[in-house]
Amino acid sequence: MSTIKKLAGQTAVYGLSSILGRLLNYLLVPIHTYFFNPSAYGVVSEFYAYVAFFVVLLTFGMETTFFRFVNKAEDKEKTFNQAASFVMIINGIFLLTIIIFSQNIANWMHYPDYQNYVIWFGAILALDATTALFLAKLRFQENAKKFAFVQLASIGVNILFNLIFLFLIYDKEYPDSIGVGYIFLANLLASFAKPVLLFKEVSAFRFVWDKVMAKAMILFAVPLVIAGFAGIINETLDRILIKDLQLDKGLEQAQAQVGIYSANYKLSILITLFIQAFRYAAEPFFFAQESNENKEKVYSKVMTYFIIVVSLIFLVISMNLDIFKWFIPNKDYWEGLKVVPILLLANVCLGIYYNQSIWYKLANKTIYGAYIAIGGAVITIVLNFLLIPIMGYEGSAWTTLAAYASMMVASHYFGQKIYPIKYNLRKAGLYVFSALLFYFIHRLISTDSFTTNTIIAAVFIAIYMGMVFFFEQPLKELRKKQ
Repeated sequence: MSTIKKLAGQTAVYGLSSILGRLLNYLLVPIHTYFFNPSAYGVVSEFYAYVAFFVVLLTFGMETTFFRFVNKAEDKEKTFNQAASFVMIINGIFLLTIIIFSQNIANWMHYPDYQNYVIWFGAILALDATTALFLAKLRFQENAKKFAFVQLASIGVNILFNLIFLFLIYDKEYPDSIGVGYIFLANLLASFAKPVLLFKEVSAFRFVWDKVMAKAMILFAVPLVIAGFAGIINETLDRILIKDLQLDKGLEQAQAQVGIYSANYKLSILITLFIQAFRYAAEPFFFAQESNENKEKVYSKVMTYFIIVVSLIFLVISMNLDIFKWFIPNKDYWEGLKVVPILLLANVCLGIYYNQSIWYKLANKTIYGAYIAIGGAVITIVLNFLLIPIMGYEGSAWTTLAAYASMMVASHYFGQKIYPIKYNLRKAGLYVFSALLFYFIHRLISTDSFTTNTIIAAVFIAIYMGMVFFFEQPLKELRKKQ
C-alpha cells in the first residue's frame, strides 16, 4: 500500500471520531441557539474560549513531544509514563487552584453568580488534558479503532445529557438558576467517561520521574506550548475581546455579539474538522517518513491533496450559505452570516500552515513555531483592538484571516531556508485561486432565486472537481504501489 494511501486510510479512521463526532456536537448548535438567546449563548462561547487557552497549557505539548521521543526510545513505556506524569502534576495543581479561587475568577469574568461554572470547567479541563496523553498512546500504537470508540462514546454521552437536560429538565419559558450550565454539566459527564473507557491504559500507568528525560521533554515542549498558546490567541481571543471591547453597549448586548459571531463561526467548522482529523493521522505519519528517501515527494503530494480538499470545502459552504444557515434556526443569529466566507478562507490558510509546520518539528527547530505563532498573535491582538470598536465582530473575522495568512507565508519562508521541502506551488496556487475566482463570480451573478443560486454553485463545484481530476488523476494515483 502506498504511503499516501496509508495516510488517507488513517485520516479516514481518525476522522470517524473527530469529524463524525464533532458533527454530532455540531448538531447541538440548533438546539442551543433555540433554547438560548444570543446573549446567553455568548456566555457559553466565552467559557469555551477560555477552555481553549488552558488546554494548551495543561497538555503542555506532551502529545507531540511523546511522538518525537518514543520513536527513538528503547523503553517506550517509560517514555509515555514520563510524559503522562508531567501532565498529571500540572493538572493536579491547576484543578486545586481553580477550586480555591473559583469565586475570584467568576468575578473577574463579570459573572459573579457563575462560580459553579468555573469549578465545572476546571474539572473538564483537567480530565481532558490528562486523557489526551492516553489517547496519544493509542495513536502511536495505531489503535485507531479504540481511539475512535473512546472519542465517539464521550461525544455520545455529551449529546445524550444535553438532550436530557434541555428537553426534560430545563424550561425555556421559566429558566432556572443553572441555565446554560446544563451544557457545561453534560460536557463534564462526557469528560468523566473518557478515563472510564480508557481504564486498561490508565490502570497500566506508573508514575515516573527521570530528571534527564523530563528535562529533555520539557525543553522540546516549551516552544510548542508557546506556539500553541499563541495559536489559541489567534483562534479564540476574539470571543473574549468582542465582549470586553463593547461593554459600553451594555453587558447583555456585548454578550449577544459574542453569541452571534460564535454561532456563525460554527459554519466554518467543516474545514476545522477536516484539519483536526488530518493532523491526528499526519503528525505520527510525517515523523515516520523521516527516514524515507522519497519523503519530500510524499510531503509535497500530501500538501497538494490537502489544499484541494480544504478549497473544495470552502466552495461548498460559501456558495451555499442559504442552505447551511438553517443549522442556526434562530434568525436572530443570521446577521452574522457575512463573516462565514472570511472565516472559511482563514481556516484554509491555517490548514496550510499546520501542514507546513512539520518542517520545524523534523528539524528540531520548534522555536520557529513559537516565533511564527507569536507573530500571528501580535497581529490578532493589535487588529482586534483596532477593528472591533469600528467593525464589531466583522473586524474579528478579518483579523483572523490576516493572522493565519501571515503565519502561512512566514512558515513557508523560514521552512524553505532551514528545512526546504519542494511543494508544488503552481498547483497549490491554481486550486486556491480557482476556488476564490468561482466564489466571487458566484457572488456577482447571484440572484434572488434560491434554486438558481444553488444550481450555479453546483456547476462551479463540478467544474472545480473536473479540474482536479484532470490534473491529479487521483484514481490512478491510489492504485500505485510503493
